[in-house]
Amino acid sequence: MTPEEETAQWRNRFILMNLIRIGGTIGVLLSILLWQSDTFVRGGSFLGFPLALLFLVISFFGPKYAAQQWRTPPGP
Repeated sequence: MTPEEETAQWRNRFILMNLIRIGGTIGVLLSILLWQSDTFVRGGSFLGFPLALLFLVISFFGPKYAAQQWRTPPGP
């Protein structure tokens, strides 16, 4: 792999990790809106709370999982 290709690969991985974090954060905020306000459903919905927790876990552990998938050679 040439140095330019390697740089592009790491840049793309960095961008993907940040998109996972940003997407998880946006998911948390939308889930809280679903849970606590009338924005999506009148009176709110109890489904917003578990969705917020799920997106929070994705936001924290998604980038770590992606980095493990890229490890070379694969670790134990």
